[in-house]
Order: sequence, then structure tokens, then C-alpha cells
Amino acid sequence: MEDRLYPNLILDALRNVRYPGNGKNIVELGMVDDDIRIDGRKVSFTLVFEKPTDPFMKSLVKAAETALHTYIAKDIEATVGARSLQPAPAAAAPALPGVRNIVGVSSGKGGVGKSTVAANLAVALAQEGYKVGLLDADIFGPSVPKMFGVEDEQVYMHEVDGRPLIIPLERYGVKMLSIGFLVDKNSPVLWRGGMASNALKQLILEADWGELDYFLIDMPPGTSDIHLTLVQTLAMTGAVIVTTPQEVALADARKGIAMFTGDKVGVPILGLVENMAWFTPEKHPDERYYIFGREGGVKLAEQLGVKVLGQIPVVGSICEGGDDGRPAALSEDTVTGQAFRHLAHEVIDAVNRRNGDLPPTQRVSLTH
Repeated sequence: MEDRLYPNLILDALRNVRYPGNGKNIVELGMVDDDIRIDGRKVSFTLVFEKPTDPFMKSLVKAAETALHTYIAKDIEATVGARSLQPAPAAAAPALPGVRNIVGVSSGKGGVGKSTVAANLAVALAQEGYKVGLLDADIFGPSVPKMFGVEDEQVYMHEVDGRPLIIPLERYGVKMLSIGFLVDKNSPVLWRGGMASNALKQLILEADWGELDYFLIDMPPGTSDIHLTLVQTLAMTGAVIVTTPQEVALADARKGIAMFTGDKVGVPILGLVENMAWFTPEKHPDERYYIFGREGGVKLAEQLGVKVLGQIPVVGSICEGGDDGRPAALSEDTVTGQAFRHLAHEVIDAVNRRNGDLPPTQRVSLTH
């Protein structure tokens, strides 16, 4: 334990706090104001953010406090404030007032199992007792209808307060909509970007989603104007990035994270899911074979300062369940079912942290 505290000691500790997404520390970025005050074991200072809507404001305030306790001494009484260089914007009415949390499930490239993760995460959250909605926003490759075994179902409309609204289908406790319900499943969707964006807005804003705890969006792979449409239409709580351990997938995941944390999007990353983390024979759950590489997603998360929400193994039953319309998360006693249940718990925790549901001891002062 240090006997005496001084400003440079505080700054050295804060150099261990990185801004998520770019890897630079908050001292290097000039985010620590020059108002460091020390009174015995009491320390106070302010973090400076470009925008009042910075998605990492609360988490960085907490991280700064933790850094002092970790790298200097646990008995420090820290008060960390936050201010922004820009004035706070006027609050806009939410597009979906009955929805508490909106979470995008995204990937930098196709073929990493993003839709499988989105569908099973939705089911796992519903099994935990939450009201869950799932939007298949992959306009050009919708797969949610098949995963839930509702490919041949029809969607209908009814009036709510004089407005005709689409009624989402419901299965396994999950309300869902997909462009796949509205087009021929055997024909490709040949739409320009504007048509796709308008169709997506209709599924979001002209549907009777009702009260939801979690509204999951299975986003298209890569980066496109569809992503911009979603973040401009909805105030998203955060994004979950899905990757595999393969180097090519990791490179694209890095781009996806950069897109969400960039100025044009500004959506916080809740964490990363490493899908196909290893192969496990269904009858020998303790055996692991790293056929796509080992912990590439874990290493990427460490580099970018984001959390690993879960590692999903490859088990024969996960593919069979998706093809048969029964998501693997329904079988809680299987290896895959347990992995998705763990993922659901981690997402719940990440959303709570994002929303500022912190214990009373974690004091955060936000000053604009």
C-alpha cells in the first residue's frame, strides 16, 4: 500500500483503463481532467467525454474507480465524475415505448452461426421468464422462420388504437417477425437498399410487439446501410458480436466492433460470443477438439477490451435442432443448452451494467 497519494500515481493507475474498441487508455486520450484532488485517502477527479451520449460513460467511470483500488490501494475512497464537451440532446420519444432493452446480434461475416446464436439466446431468455421479441433483420437471407419451424405460417394484422399492426408469431415464448414470412421462401429477395430499409422499418414500427424485456435483432452479416437504418430507428441498448476462432472471422469481427463503436453508429458492445469454440462429441461432453483454432475470440476480446459473453461448442444436436425447428436452448440438460443458458445470464448482466444497475457502493457522478 502506498503511504502517500499524488497525481502522477493516480494517472499511472488510470493508464490501465482502456477505451473499448480502440485499445487506447483514457490518459493517452486526454480524458482525465486536470482537476485531480487528493485529501488523505480520498481521491476525486473527472473524466471528459466528447458526447453526453457516449455509450461507455458509466462503465469507464466504474473502471477508473476499480483501477485505483487494483493498482494503488483498496482503501482509497474514489469519487469519479463525468462531463461532456457537448450539451446533452433533448430526449426523443422511443420508437418502441413498451420495449425495455434492444440488443443487436451481429457478425462481421456470414457463416459464423449468428442467427443460431440469436435464436437460441432468445429462447434461453424466454426460459428465464423474460418477455422476448426477435426480429430477423437479415433481409436477404432470413433463417429465423426455419429455426423455429414456422416457415409455412402466415402473419396477420389487427387494429390497435385505430392503427393496423402486424401480429408477430410466437413460439417457445418468443415473439418473432421476419421478412421470410412475407416473401416466397424459394425465391431470392431482389431489393435495393432503400426497399430493404423500408421493409425493415415496417416490421419494427408497424408491428404489435407489446411489452418486451428484451428485443433481439438478428442483423445481416457484415456492415451495410441496414445497420444504419436500425440504429437510426431504434435506441439500441447494445450489440453482441458473434465470431468463430478462425483468423478470417476474427478480422471481420474486429471491423464489426469498429462499426458499432464509430461516430456514425455509437452503439456499445455488450460483449463477444465465440461460436464453434470447439467440437464436443455429444456422448463425450468432457472431450474438446479445437478444429477451428483455439480461443481466437477470447484473445480478440482481450485486445479490444470487450467481455467474452460465452463460448458455444459444436455439437451434432445444435445443427439438427435448428433444422428441425427446435432450438438447442430448449434442452437445458445438454452441453449446448447449458452454454446458451450461460450466455443468456451473461447478456442479462451486461445489459444491467449498461443500464447503470450498479450496487449503491459504486458511486457515479454525471455532470454535463
